[in-house]
Amino acid sequence: MPSPIDATQTPAWHKLTDIHNNLTVDFRAWFEQDAERTEKFSLSAGDLFVDLSKSVMTDEMKTALEELAAEVNLAERRDAMFSGERINITENRSVLHSALRRPKTDSLTVEGQDVVGDVHSVLERVYAFANKVRSGQWKGITGKTIKTVVNIGIGGSDLGPVMAYEALKPFKAENIECRFISNIDPTDAGEKLSGLDPETTLFIVASKTFTTLETLTNARIARAWLLRSLEEQGAPTDGAVAKHFVAVSTALDKVAEFGIDPENAFGFWNWVGGRYSVDSAVGTSLAIAIGPDNFADFLAGFNKMDEHFQNTPFSRNVPVLMGMLNVFYVNFMNAATHAVLPYSQFLHRFPAYLQQLTMESNGKRVRWDGTPVTSKTGEVFWGEPGTNGQHAFYQLIHQGTQLIPADFIAFANPTYAFKDGDADQHELFLGNFFGQTKALAFGKTADEVRAEGTPEEIVSARVFEGNKPTASIMAPELTPSVLGQLIALYEHITFVQGIVWGIDSFDQWGVELGKQMAKALTNAVSGDKAALAAEDQSTRALIEYYRAHRTK
Repeated sequence: MPSPIDATQTPAWHKLTDIHNNLTVDFRAWFEQDAERTEKFSLSAGDLFVDLSKSVMTDEMKTALEELAAEVNLAERRDAMFSGERINITENRSVLHSALRRPKTDSLTVEGQDVVGDVHSVLERVYAFANKVRSGQWKGITGKTIKTVVNIGIGGSDLGPVMAYEALKPFKAENIECRFISNIDPTDAGEKLSGLDPETTLFIVASKTFTTLETLTNARIARAWLLRSLEEQGAPTDGAVAKHFVAVSTALDKVAEFGIDPENAFGFWNWVGGRYSVDSAVGTSLAIAIGPDNFADFLAGFNKMDEHFQNTPFSRNVPVLMGMLNVFYVNFMNAATHAVLPYSQFLHRFPAYLQQLTMESNGKRVRWDGTPVTSKTGEVFWGEPGTNGQHAFYQLIHQGTQLIPADFIAFANPTYAFKDGDADQHELFLGNFFGQTKALAFGKTADEVRAEGTPEEIVSARVFEGNKPTASIMAPELTPSVLGQLIALYEHITFVQGIVWGIDSFDQWGVELGKQMAKALTNAVSGDKAALAAEDQSTRALIEYYRAHRTK
């Protein structure tokens, strides 16, 4: 793969610098002067309607952003990803999460391997297993059907499945509940195992190599709990692990050593990064919960956004324009964070999911050829569902001193329709969605505050500057397909930003050092005096405090 183009040295970057230096953000004036602004900056992608008119965007800027995308060879890099070139440089891997959702009728051969065929071979096995569990054909050691599926994973093997399960709860089978264990903190396993019946519980251990410290520790805890609980109930334990555990892994020897039948291990590939894996076998718990048909619809949603990203000109390409806008906010307007504010309680884990997707991908200080980056990279993604966030942190967005671009997400149709008297509750809810983006854009002037009869001494406290950038994303309703489209949208936004910055968005070496040190500290934490003495003074003091105060 050729060295990245230094975006800061391109003509378009210099043009954007001039635009920014002469830019006065004034949404009131922009809308007053351009009756077609909303139409001009509103886009469609699949089932998503995206309004960028309240973003910091002018005709001149939009053109320059498109030129920058072309000058850093975004189209070529995009096509290289979709075709299976090894664009993950530091790990020498292809990046083919898009292949996970391609239709069975598609064809993609990479290095002599039928990638789409491989994907659907695993999918068929996942679907067959899901149907067995859902129908009651799969039974535990005592012959009872499964009622609770516990997914054990961490990172992408947890964040994706739990987010999607929470988002798609209206589509899940009534007789199936899913729980998720990720944290090595014993509280997590303790809470999630509490109240479960071992005879009706199925565990899915998701670890590609079957060596992940947190996942395997929790899997062993779950196995011990299962065997102990079965024994306490007078149930048989021989062969119980094979009846109550399956794996998402390619390390079949380790799976078998654990006690899981390798026939019940569902694999995925090294070209699937963990944070891009919810649409692989890592989503087995979700496939069980919502069923194969809905899971297939979920994948089709991803694919719909993939095709939009691949085939739509930059001028109407939603991931491209949103990604380039984010670059402008970070590199020209010094935005350090980005809020994602879903007006849907079902998406309450979506911002957390995006934290890994965006920050693990683009939190890099060197480019893919190993040279230092030439600009700021990445931003902190965060958020909570509306309207809860309005009563928490919106104050900072509205009247604080930091620029915080925000994406608002909402759906025209509610899952539950309630009325408060004559008032439609969903309309009250969406009134907040519409009102917040309006307030952030247009604010309230001192004269408008005075006109309300406000005493002069507190006028300034009630002024809202406005001119706070937002993007509004809407869809008819939250379905499996729409969720897939939303996830893929942010995957491609992340990719676009990474290409501009010239970084490898698909490795995550920054995750490794702390994990290595944690393993190295094991002896010191356990009381080895020589190991403790070898630590730095701060670490030694913290461990000594722990050992002095550990009482149970």
